[in-house]
Amino acid sequence: MWPDVRSIIMLGMNYGPDIDPLAILKMRNHAAISVYARGDDYHDVIRMRLKGLARWLSANTGGAVKVFVDTAAVMEKPLAAQGGLGWQGKHTNLVSRQFGSWLFLGSIFTTLDLPADSPEPNSCGTCRACLDICPTAAFPAPYRLDARRCISYLTIEHKGPIPRDLRAAMGNRIYGCDDCLAVCPWNKFASCGREAKLAAREILHAPGLADLVRLDDAQFRALFSKTSIKRTGRDRFIRNVLIAIGNSGDATLAVEAERLLGDASPLVRGAAVWALSKLLPRARFVALALRQNDSDPAVREEWTAALA
Repeated sequence: MWPDVRSIIMLGMNYGPDIDPLAILKMRNHAAISVYARGDDYHDVIRMRLKGLARWLSANTGGAVKVFVDTAAVMEKPLAAQGGLGWQGKHTNLVSRQFGSWLFLGSIFTTLDLPADSPEPNSCGTCRACLDICPTAAFPAPYRLDARRCISYLTIEHKGPIPRDLRAAMGNRIYGCDDCLAVCPWNKFASCGREAKLAAREILHAPGLADLVRLDDAQFRALFSKTSIKRTGRDRFIRNVLIAIGNSGDATLAVEAERLLGDASPLVRGAAVWALSKLLPRARFVALALRQNDSDPAVREEWTAALA
């Protein structure tokens, strides 16, 4: 990556929440958004902080510097553990004695030859709370994550339809998942984050699914301006919201899903089919299906699977 690097400086920023992230999961017609995504995009916030520190370091030492915030193939969590910021817990995320599970990580690569810090010993013990709470059983073993089953991956990175066998387990989680982080016992030592730009926007604390599912592309971009959510794009986001609507048990939301059967995106239309199959009485759903003639193979497959 950078052949002259002699040292890596790992840094963490606390983003501890001021409310229990798991409480929203009981509000089935509201959306659960991961704590880290409710404020400004952490990539931008931390990058500016790191660049300021790196410039100071370079100006005072003459060493060359380069900063990374989840922007390159940097093994941030193992490096942070090696540098004494914490240890990688059984959920594979970094755990800090001081901040629990709520740390953003960034790094400064430098040509300076700096003294090394001591690694933090693993203090998970026999605890397996993070493994047992995972809604989709994404941990085949301690310290191993199957990203294909992880709700954070599915709602943010996965570009196609959500696998059908995992949809019900997603509940109302529409962007990320905090379960394995929030349940960690080391969070009893955590404190609320103090960076104002990372603080949760009030509108993103518990937004209603009915409001979110009506967003067009322009409205989506406006609402999530400067957040990491914007990177996902409107279609994938609405896909997630429709899965949550299907899990809500709220039949009044069926009208929103039915409206989206005519959406321009096949991804959205397919998710709408699944949501309707969960909310409508069987006879009404079958009658609706008989009136459909979608041209997209993936959407037709959703109808077939829902009618089976």
